[in-house]
Amino acid sequence: MQLKENYKKIRTATVDFCNHLEIEDFAIQVVKFASPAKWHLAHTTWFFETFILKEIDKNYKEFDANFNYLFNSYYNNVGTRILQNNRGNMSRPSTNTVFEYRAYVDSKMLAVMDSITNQKIIDLIVLGLQHEQQHQELLVTDVKYMLGHNPLLPSFQENYNLVADKNAVNTSVKIDAGVYTIGHQEKGFCYDNELGVHKVYVADFEIDNYLVTNKEYIEFIEDGGYTNFNLWLDEGWSWIQNEHIKAPLYWHNIDKQWQYYTLAGLQKIDLDAILCHISYFEANAFATWKNKRLPTEFEWEIASKKLNWGLRWEWTNSAYLPYPNFVTANGAVGEYNGKFMSNKMVLRGASTATSANHSRHTYRNFFSATDRWQFTGIRLVK
Repeated sequence: MQLKENYKKIRTATVDFCNHLEIEDFAIQVVKFASPAKWHLAHTTWFFETFILKEIDKNYKEFDANFNYLFNSYYNNVGTRILQNNRGNMSRPSTNTVFEYRAYVDSKMLAVMDSITNQKIIDLIVLGLQHEQQHQELLVTDVKYMLGHNPLLPSFQENYNLVADKNAVNTSVKIDAGVYTIGHQEKGFCYDNELGVHKVYVADFEIDNYLVTNKEYIEFIEDGGYTNFNLWLDEGWSWIQNEHIKAPLYWHNIDKQWQYYTLAGLQKIDLDAILCHISYFEANAFATWKNKRLPTEFEWEIASKKLNWGLRWEWTNSAYLPYPNFVTANGAVGEYNGKFMSNKMVLRGASTATSANHSRHTYRNFFSATDRWQFTGIRLVK
């Protein structure tokens, strides 16, 4: 059964990544938005226990009844939960107990998967696996944030850089004005926020088939990019002033030489490598400086089949809003995407931290305009 094999493969990949951590790393939460590795391991397990095992077996025995409170993320329909910023306060349950929890749930899941015929349950298992892949990427970004703010700037794994990629081309793609169809239309999984296929009109535009490099962004910095308020949206200008932002996340100017923290440790910045860890406000200011702009998410999707993409999550100039006829599902599953459609910007593509087979050209990622810990980059339009 392919679903069963996918389950084993995806669940194993999460653990394989964590095998490179020290035991002291598992419980640390540096900031509210970056969850501990131990919590990710338990939360993804809780998803299968809560939405699959307890659903198909009313006599199912929970591994620990407290885990619903500890490892629920934001599903109000499922019950109360700890505050997000308290995820790092849990020295107990131990990391070993969390791995035992994973083994317990995996054994139960594998025992029942061959006999499941209910399509609703099968769809929930697929959603759970997609959900785990999202958390695999969050594990990468959260671990990088943790180690990147450790005074020693330790290496996670030798050669595990993830920001060394370079552009394959330096051309652009012209798209003619017209009416185009937007939204997920192919077979296979998609999230509910990709549904609501509809038509949009776009004017002529030309979009770069490459992403902004570190060299280009250093030119922006040296030209006073962070000191010229004319380049910035008002909220972005207030943000960089209040937070003293002067460069991308993980960048350090040491003895007049730019260096950045990678998961392979602190390294001299590769000027030709693709820029990473940029907020929407920084991306928009850079676009203004270049006398260009960011694409809308519709322009990006229309052009995507002609573009090289997948190395960075790419900021668009579109607010995260529902497509026409978007319907929020009943119950806890309906809390997955819809309730976040406020004060977020859409990113398209994927990144070097994205799990295999977890990207498509209709995928709508979304983050706040100040978020930088994801593997984000810039593609421009004129």
